[in-house]
Amino acid sequence: MPELRSQKTQTTLVRGIGAAGVSLVALNSMIGAGIFALPAAVAAKAGLLSPWLFLLIGLLFLTVVLAFAELSSYFDETGGPVLYTKYAFGNPVGFLTGWSLYISRMTAYAANVTAMAVYAGAIWPRLASDAGQYSIIVAVCGVLTVTNYIGVKDGIRTVAAFTVLKLVPIAVLILVGLKEVTGETLLPASFPAVDDFGNLTLLIIYAFVGFEAATIVSGETRNPRRTLPMTLVATVIGTALLYFLIVLVFVSVLGDESAEGKTLVDTGRAIAGSVGALVIGLAAIFSIGGNLSANILSAPRLTFALGEQKLLPDWFARVHPKYATPGNSILLLSALALACALSGSFELLAIASSLTRLISYILCIGAIPIVRRRASEAARAQAFHLRGGYAIPGIALALCLWIASHSPLRAWLVTLALFALGAALYWLAQRTLRSDSQAG
Repeated sequence: MPELRSQKTQTTLVRGIGAAGVSLVALNSMIGAGIFALPAAVAAKAGLLSPWLFLLIGLLFLTVVLAFAELSSYFDETGGPVLYTKYAFGNPVGFLTGWSLYISRMTAYAANVTAMAVYAGAIWPRLASDAGQYSIIVAVCGVLTVTNYIGVKDGIRTVAAFTVLKLVPIAVLILVGLKEVTGETLLPASFPAVDDFGNLTLLIIYAFVGFEAATIVSGETRNPRRTLPMTLVATVIGTALLYFLIVLVFVSVLGDESAEGKTLVDTGRAIAGSVGALVIGLAAIFSIGGNLSANILSAPRLTFALGEQKLLPDWFARVHPKYATPGNSILLLSALALACALSGSFELLAIASSLTRLISYILCIGAIPIVRRRASEAARAQAFHLRGGYAIPGIALALCLWIASHSPLRAWLVTLALFALGAALYWLAQRTLRSDSQAG
């Protein structure tokens, strides 16, 4: 079988990310602004059942993560889903997988930069003006661009710093709030009925998407075939437990009847007054910052991988000779996200961001039988094997299809438009490649 590796550029990426770094990337890609909004949104629909739903959906979603864990154990290059689907289905599908994830991440990055500015304006009214909001957006994009451009270790340190700053206040809130939890809150005599479980699942699943960011940076991960699988699984389990505890505290402190329109800031205010509200508000900013840090660390590696695989021009695959980072791809992501955040033109694309991610999951899960069949004996010996044959990937595929089926028509139309744009760019790249080949 062919090697599951791509040709290297002259200057290669540095494998400077260990197991802790992989976990930080996955954790911050999943936990961003959502943890401060999802508790109220879910509690308003499911009441005291909410904490248990996060565990249930997390357990089901773990099948998707396990499928990625197996796939990641066959590859050790940058790109993650791009490599999996390209190897199984060829260049066009590999490109569309990478393109859909890239658009999803770019628009999410722009949206979260804007959300950080809004939170900052809520805490410091002087920053609530248009000029203040724009200055925050530019400053955040600039700082994150520089820290990631000059080295992957600086990018990981930034992610680590934001992780501590956001998780410590949340952990304190949980510890203080657990005293409000009663037996009736934890295990009520009867759970409320849920009217639209499909839409509620679509809402809860937002807590767990983004884990695949860790597979994208596998080309800079030390021993990725062993590091990625177990780290992915452990991080998603940890995220599910964190959501369970924070939502349990939320419904215990505020009550499920008054959950709608509330945030964790209201929980902090109920426990410790204005000081508690300020601390949780700052934690929200740091949480979004951690999500942005993980995003700018992983998303540029998608276009880098597409360029390295000859699915985009070589310009995207160039590695900075001094810093050993995909500098061009980092600059491109920052420029696009900054333009979207300042103009607001990203909003239509953001509607379909979750759907495009689910489509990439479906394509990757579908690649498992082909990757297994084509793998060499040596690759199989090193791989992370799922028990039960295709049972776990089958459940994961059914879950993704079911969730995607609940997406609104508008999201599907936007997604089709994005795929059409991606197909056009891919055609242009291949045309240029053929022209260069003929000229040579």
